[in-house]
Amino acid sequence: MARGKRYQTEGKLNYTKVFAVIIAIAVLIMVIIMIRNVLKQREKVTKNYQYFVLYSQNKWGVINQDGDEVIQPSYQEMIVIPNKEKDVFICTYDVDENSGTYKTKAINEKNEEILTEYDQIEPIENIDKNNNVWYEKNILKVEKSGKYGLIDLTGKEVLPLEYDEISGLDGQENSIIIKKDGKLGLVNDNGNIIIEANYKDIKILGETYKEGYITVDENEKYGVVSATKKQILENNYDEISSVYLKEYYLVKENGKQKVINSKGETILDKGFDELKSATTNGFIFVKNNLYGEINTSGEVTLEAKYQDLKEIKDSTYIAKLDNKYGIIDNIGNVQVELKYTGMTYNEKADLIFAENADYQTSIIDNNYQVKATGILSEVNTEDEYIRMRINNDYKYYSLKGEETSNINVLKNNTIFLSKEDGKYGYVDKKGKPVTEYIYDDATEQNEYGYAAVKKDGKWGSINKNGEEVAKPQYDLENNLKIDFIGKWHLGEDLNMNYYCEK
Repeated sequence: MARGKRYQTEGKLNYTKVFAVIIAIAVLIMVIIMIRNVLKQREKVTKNYQYFVLYSQNKWGVINQDGDEVIQPSYQEMIVIPNKEKDVFICTYDVDENSGTYKTKAINEKNEEILTEYDQIEPIENIDKNNNVWYEKNILKVEKSGKYGLIDLTGKEVLPLEYDEISGLDGQENSIIIKKDGKLGLVNDNGNIIIEANYKDIKILGETYKEGYITVDENEKYGVVSATKKQILENNYDEISSVYLKEYYLVKENGKQKVINSKGETILDKGFDELKSATTNGFIFVKNNLYGEINTSGEVTLEAKYQDLKEIKDSTYIAKLDNKYGIIDNIGNVQVELKYTGMTYNEKADLIFAENADYQTSIIDNNYQVKATGILSEVNTEDEYIRMRINNDYKYYSLKGEETSNINVLKNNTIFLSKEDGKYGYVDKKGKPVTEYIYDDATEQNEYGYAAVKKDGKWGSINKNGEEVAKPQYDLENNLKIDFIGKWHLGEDLNMNYYCEK
């Protein structure tokens, strides 16, 4: 006997309920998307961005650390970013090479012109000892009606517009030369006047501005002013050498070279041709083109027989003899055999780095023990590690010279370079693979979250999750440094410091 209609087993679809469920799911998905977008926008607002010069299709622009184009490449001249953490970009345009004239302006990340009240606005350019161009990070030079002054990156005036010229002191940060009525002075990057504009010339005394300045007056007489504005030596000397000797100064007076103190009293006036630096025991001196050490009494404490000599810490010296470097103590005893082609000392790490003829570098600790030998890739004293390439593998060492791992030292990274069967890949903090081992060469993740990978002779990039951003397609054999931000790679000319895509 057939069942009645009410007992049929096939259920009837309730379309109203189905549509309600679909709509609810759709609404939920939209809410999730909206929340994610809000969070992304909030992250963009609160994120501290860094900015980099971009070169693309023969034009210049700006990208941020995510690889996003902030300023579309549209300028014929290279954009200057004085401080990569500030969205103040200096653009040059309307360049007339025949007359040597040009215009400048400052723009922000929204491509809005800022700091518009001046006729010209420029970064203060400088060059280091390796001829690399750099810029003062916190100030800009501005001009109006033929007079120059300084502003900070917010537009605040730190030096009034009353000078004829403003420029950086060669190779020195925080040292700005001002010129007024034909005479020179000096200010720091806060606009504070350290030396009034009363001099014919101003030079650095030692290696940095902290060691003070040499001034030359209109009578060609030399003096010394400290970085704190104190007049150390009056302008009474025929010459003062640019060598830092702590509390002493190498001067020439009445044709005679001598060492004096801040009171002008003679400390040493014979036994040397030149002085190179101050030491714990006295001075490194040069006699007949050979280096030794002499104390303030004129006693030679290390015979002048070395081709080079430098104290690296108390009574410990890097010495060069017969074109080879090693370590000696204050009585000339050899602590590290003089057999290396080059040698440097890292004070913060308290380690010696000695290079041999095969361009291999040995790490030598403070007990003069060799901890490792290979191709030195990086010494990072901030994160306290050393990276070397040994037998085609990357090795990591602590600043004590003890071997460690990239996972231990690269604390901000999310992926880590790994090698298996001659190929490179990446793992996470637990050592779990996040990419296949398919690359012929690769770099660690950089501070912006990207790593460079090489496959079949070409370079590309991946992100912090191991996902491909730029497929390997770039021939970067002429690049001294391989680095990516997003799909953009660092240009060949490190001096210009820009990113591009070939």
